[in-house]
Amino acid sequence: MTDWKNLTAPDAARIEAMARDAVAALPHEFAGHAQGIAIRVAEFAPEEVLDELQIDDPFDLTGIYDGVPLTEKSVSDQPGQPDIIWLYRRPLLDEWAARGNVSLGELVGHVVTHEMAHHFGWSDDDIASIDRWWE
Repeated sequence: MTDWKNLTAPDAARIEAMARDAVAALPHEFAGHAQGIAIRVAEFAPEEVLDELQIDDPFDLTGIYDGVPLTEKSVSDQPGQPDIIWLYRRPLLDEWAARGNVSLGELVGHVVTHEMAHHFGWSDDDIASIDRWWE
């Protein structure tokens, strides 16, 4: 029997580790391009992000890409803030519990993949092939 009293939800560091594992497990043709993207974990998206996306419930946003898409970058651009994939811990845990049919690592990997798509301009076929990687 499981002793539920001593179990705790994964913290931000554990979610970030899952995301880094997901990046490390990407197929070779994508893995190198993904290394330059920072990964950050917060409990929820900030209000200004939710407002900008017109999202009323903070549990509806599990992650977001913050940066300039690769297709819009130029070699003459001045270095700025790094490209970041933000993961939101509480919405991720909530979706994981509600779905009940995937591991938390699979869900984190799925969200990371879709947020990378915003950076790299991946096609729907690329995203689908990586999604199959997690199945």
